[in-house]
Amino acid sequence: MHDIRSIRDNPEGFDAALARRGAEPVAKSILALDEERRALTTQLQTAQSRRNEASKAIGAAMGKGDKDTAEALKAEVAQIKADMPALEEREKALGEQLQDMLARIPNIPFDDVPQGEDEDGNVEIGSWGEKPAFDFEPKEHADFAPALGMDFETGALLSGARFTFLRGHMAKLHRALGQFMIDRQTTEYGYTECAPPVLVRDEAMYGTDKLPKFAEDSFRTTDDRWLIPTSEVSLTASVMGQIVDEGALPMRLAALTQCFRSEAGSAGRDTRGFIRQHQFEKCELVSIVKPEESEAEHQRMLGAAQSILEALKLPYRTMLLCTGDMGFGARKTYDLEVWLPGQNAYREISSCSNTGDFQARRMNARYRPEGEKKTEFVHTLNGSGLAVGRTLVAVIENYQQADGSVLVPEALAPYMGGVTKLEPAA
Repeated sequence: MHDIRSIRDNPEGFDAALARRGAEPVAKSILALDEERRALTTQLQTAQSRRNEASKAIGAAMGKGDKDTAEALKAEVAQIKADMPALEEREKALGEQLQDMLARIPNIPFDDVPQGEDEDGNVEIGSWGEKPAFDFEPKEHADFAPALGMDFETGALLSGARFTFLRGHMAKLHRALGQFMIDRQTTEYGYTECAPPVLVRDEAMYGTDKLPKFAEDSFRTTDDRWLIPTSEVSLTASVMGQIVDEGALPMRLAALTQCFRSEAGSAGRDTRGFIRQHQFEKCELVSIVKPEESEAEHQRMLGAAQSILEALKLPYRTMLLCTGDMGFGARKTYDLEVWLPGQNAYREISSCSNTGDFQARRMNARYRPEGEKKTEFVHTLNGSGLAVGRTLVAVIENYQQADGSVLVPEALAPYMGGVTKLEPAA
């Protein structure tokens, strides 16, 4: 959510910043609506003031025996009372319309975010690890994982496309990855482990910028709750409507949860395999910090996500997303892309975003600086540390063997109960 005062102060600058994201100018229409609403507010305040003034004057006129004046004042007060509900209703409608307009405008990118229209404008800022060398032609996971327990057919039978049934050691490896991630983020990077609800109300989705613009990308229940697209929603919204104690900042939260996405905007993409599912598991990282700490926290979060890939010895590259490829609520985003030998390509496995005070304004999350009476909005950041399913794909493709088996990374040994290799079914 944007501060209407900043748009009033610099409408040209606001439109110029939006133009970097390829968005149309909106300041003129927003300010016209804002001016109409403010004028109506002034009209209401004037009417209320006159009603109170006239009401007092009625008693004075009656005390003087001036019945004609008293009756005229009574008629004026009655007319003001009759007119006010319509004015109040119009003011409310204009306020809601303005709020809705502001809620649909994407965040403003930081100045150091590269200009670009789409993913082709993203900038690689680093890479890690050596791509594995095979003495055979590596396969995509969808071609050899079914023999290891990645059952696409049963998943589709039970739930439809983009659902998968994991069995045996494949399910164990998936669970091990999630446990490894949440353990590392909490013990090595100081995130507080949380077990949040996966069903949330409209307010939580709105506060984390998933509503109203992206309603079709999420699943809604019959009692008007939402299945979370990521636990970013639950974790970030945990401070919704609060004034956080300054001493509690930075607040670092992590959760390993099921996530649900309808993938309405991704028709035809990654329909094979385990890359893009309607139900998946993710280790989510959320930080709630003071404004001056958010850039350093962004780098810290990025390092926490990178550490998982490095511990698993999975080659990856770090991308700084351009203005045209960032998410709606982000001011700056880094993507981690892991190497998938079967696809001979890097694929996204984590996004770490700094949203500034964009989400905090939407959910009214603030803190009070020490010695100050006035509160300030916190800054919120979120990132994947990591997406479990995509990490599973990366492990089985990078650790695949010529006979169709998959070696288990050493880092997962404590979680695998002695299993060191996934063997294909006979």
